[in-house]
Amino acid sequence: MPAAGTVTVDHIVGLFRRILETDEVGPDSDFFDQGGDSLLATRVLSAVAREFDVELTITQLIDAASPAALAKLIKSTAV
Repeated sequence: MPAAGTVTVDHIVGLFRRILETDEVGPDSDFFDQGGDSLLATRVLSAVAREFDVELTITQLIDAASPAALAKLIKSTAV
């Protein structure tokens, strides 16, 4: 598990690719535009909590729906 300070956009891209089961995800890809839904969002939030020890809400994921935005949010939220 990487420390929250080592959050990278590439790591979040990989997480989205695994959960969405597609290689068509880049740093600025919107999770929901790529086929993400509320059930898959729950899986993202669970993975983020497990891998980065940060608890985020679905609203935060909606507002930071790209890997680049989510990585930035995780870095700013991590203690």
